[in-house]
Amino acid sequence: MSDAIKHECGIALLRLKKPLEFYKEKYGTAFYGIQKMYLLMEKQHNRGQDGAGFASIKLDVAPGERYISRVRSNESQAIQDVFAQINSRINEEMELHPEYIDDVALQKKNLPYIGELYLGHVRYGTFGKNSIESVHPFLRQNNWMHRNLIIAGNFNMTNVTELFNSLVELGQHPKEMTDTVTVMEKIGHFLDEEVTELYQDCKNNGLSKRDASPVIAARLNVAKILKKASKGWDGGYAMAGLFGHGDAFVFRDPAGIRPAYFYEDEEIVVVASERPVIQTVFNVDFEKVKELQPGKALIIKKNGELTEEEIVPPTVKKACSFERIYFSRGSDAEIYQERKNLGKLILPAVLSAIDNDTDNTVFSYIPNTAETSFYGMVEAAQDFLNQRKNKFILENRKTLTKEKLEEILSVKIRTEKIAIKDAKLRTFITEDSSRDDLVAHVYDITYGVVKASDNLVIIDDSIVRGTTLKMSILKMLDRLKPKKIVVVSSAPQIRYPDCYGIDMAKLEGLIAFKAALELLKERKLYHIVDEVYQKCKDQEHLRDIDITNVVTEIYEPFHPQEISDKIAEMLTAEDVNAEIKIIFQSIDDLHKACPNNLGDWYFTGDYPTHGGNRVVNKAFMNFYEGKDARAY
Repeated sequence: MSDAIKHECGIALLRLKKPLEFYKEKYGTAFYGIQKMYLLMEKQHNRGQDGAGFASIKLDVAPGERYISRVRSNESQAIQDVFAQINSRINEEMELHPEYIDDVALQKKNLPYIGELYLGHVRYGTFGKNSIESVHPFLRQNNWMHRNLIIAGNFNMTNVTELFNSLVELGQHPKEMTDTVTVMEKIGHFLDEEVTELYQDCKNNGLSKRDASPVIAARLNVAKILKKASKGWDGGYAMAGLFGHGDAFVFRDPAGIRPAYFYEDEEIVVVASERPVIQTVFNVDFEKVKELQPGKALIIKKNGELTEEEIVPPTVKKACSFERIYFSRGSDAEIYQERKNLGKLILPAVLSAIDNDTDNTVFSYIPNTAETSFYGMVEAAQDFLNQRKNKFILENRKTLTKEKLEEILSVKIRTEKIAIKDAKLRTFITEDSSRDDLVAHVYDITYGVVKASDNLVIIDDSIVRGTTLKMSILKMLDRLKPKKIVVVSSAPQIRYPDCYGIDMAKLEGLIAFKAALELLKERKLYHIVDEVYQKCKDQEHLRDIDITNVVTEIYEPFHPQEISDKIAEMLTAEDVNAEIKIIFQSIDDLHKACPNNLGDWYFTGDYPTHGGNRVVNKAFMNFYEGKDARAY
């Protein structure tokens, strides 16, 4: 993606099902879990760069011994910093106490971070400052082991204010109005309630407080707690939690907006935001890694028993298609094929833009994440060329010479690596004119492979704001002097903000929205903007369930290609000489390419939760009123 919209969060949960001595004997170290957590988190670095956090729990420790460890970082290389801190602390203790080196029991008792239960998080903050206090995992502490709660997740709630107020009604005094704090405190409230009920039952049966503790741990109903806590939640989430005594869970939203995958064998249970992460780190086959189903929680009891239980009835599955287009690692077998299909399916529109002239067209991609869709587009282009060759040969088979036949068969689709990002370049000057000149040189280009008679086709994952296209990429490509530049987006036009965990919260930054506004002005239809604003205001005090997305009316007067053409016009700087054409994926072809991930609200405005409609209307009101604020 040429426009950096940053990434989502990623989670990793690992439960070791054997004693630590087992891993020492089989793998040579009792730090097996820590090593695997480093890999699980590093392999999800694509999902978050703002911060990273790690927490661990030791099972069955004596009173007075530390059993929870946590470390967080908001440094620029946060994952490395987290594990550098862990390694430093462990090495320091080992140097002071050489007797720990070969004694796993002493390691577990005395060393921090080692344990049987681990939770990791890589963060991109879509809300709030990038302070260390905002970095997951969050910890809710209590002297009762069962009431300690650690939470981390990939989520955004659309109704944080409502959730906050519900906590106040319960008599709490939350320290922040953020979704992470409110969610954790809501779970914590019902955890406290469940523990109190279980203790009372134990007391009625004559058990002392000390004797009641293991009974409470065994009988704690995690599904019941989550069912009570999640009433009223509106958002997309894959949420993980650890309880101090050793239970754990991962809970996915009922529309399946945010992803979660898991794997279990006799040694481990592991959960991550992406399937290939688990495949790579534990060397397991594709089909052995399962997807956590929408509305369900994966619950791991202290004894290692694993169940998948329905917490919220699932709705129509609207798993995020943007995950597949851009955010997730392309090494997933399904995602790789889907991205290739995105490239294949958009080829007919590309051929129309170049008048089927593949002989005088160079195909390329920018940035590297668009490479897979590029392969699909080129394969489809080669199939088109082969069909054209076959047709010509059949029609002229009686007059073809051997030389002419060889010449025809030798023609191939022309592909080149046109753009290379200069990772070392920094736009350190803030004065606009000087900075713009630097931005235009963020990419290096390959000279000598494009002729003045050529079309240049460049495929991108998606076009969000268009800033980098206008200020850098199109100017750079124009230096090659092609007759036409066709920019292809493997995603449809991004028309609406996200409110479920991706940093696209404001309408006015979206180039498709800007283009629609320009068309409304040109065609004397700008009164629609005022009408949409009034409709948003009229719905402002309705319940979420009664709100509809009226921002769709901004786009209704126009065919998608009209908006695409206006985007091309708006992104073409005066000093660009080539003809510019911009092509976007169609919604129908997006669904064909990603048939199991039909969440398309960015493109269609069809939000999977009622809160999404309120958020998009609020985003429009913020735009109309000139407020630089988030809509949730």
